[in-house]
Amino acid sequence: MPGSLFAFSDLHVSHAANWRIILDLYPESDDDWLIVAGDVGETFGDVEKTLRLLRHRYAKVIWVPGNHELWTLPDDPVQLRGEARYQALVQMCQNNDVLTPEDEFAVWPGRTGPLTIVPLFQLYDHSWLAPSTTTKKESVEYAYRTGVVCTDDMLLYSAPYPDRAWCDARLRDSERRLSALDLDVKTVLVSHWPLVRQPTDVLRFPEFAQWCGTTRTADWHTRFRAEVAVYGHLHIPRTTHYNGVRFEEVSLGYPRKWSKRAKSAGMPRKVLPG
Repeated sequence: MPGSLFAFSDLHVSHAANWRIILDLYPESDDDWLIVAGDVGETFGDVEKTLRLLRHRYAKVIWVPGNHELWTLPDDPVQLRGEARYQALVQMCQNNDVLTPEDEFAVWPGRTGPLTIVPLFQLYDHSWLAPSTTTKKESVEYAYRTGVVCTDDMLLYSAPYPDRAWCDARLRDSERRLSALDLDVKTVLVSHWPLVRQPTDVLRFPEFAQWCGTTRTADWHTRFRAEVAVYGHLHIPRTTHYNGVRFEEVSLGYPRKWSKRAKSAGMPRKVLPG
């Protein structure tokens, strides 16, 4: 039986202080697994070197992309965009024995029964509307008027999909794979973006929520029998419960924020045993 299942996200290793944390990160036992829930880095090379290092230390590593991995920066030697960039990241992970949303699901042999770990890549579709707006168009326009706009709009390309239709394609594929699971299978759902909107209620700028998820996953944690749901993106690490399901926000974030928290902020979260 594996030792423990840990989870970490939003490593942002281009920051020297964050990279030092990764260099000093070791499992508690040789049997520990690690979930990496997106935003490892902004360049292809940074993502690869980080996941390769972690895979050498942990018995199993499971990765899902965040928005930053999907950015195409002008100075990144890998200039792939959109779906092509994602597929190249998947191939790189597979070459390094890191599991992705495109691979067969790993099964965690928990103390009370097996749990299927489901890595998800669902993106967002602006359906978490800004306050006092009623359509996606109004919501985006409101965000631009207030100046609260995600950098994704400049650096995350959706080719070959028009606009955010990539999200629709990802949701349909993920839902198909989840629906194929036997009805007695319990899961650990892993995504970069939260599956439910409630975690965004504490955002300083609520209009940013439209870049954080989609209404279409609101019931996935109950519908697909999640024991725990793991996510990042918000840089607000905490444990919450929705409909009786435990949600773990596992982000590290930027040094200017995590340095003000407790020392444990620089460590991955132990997800299982709970």
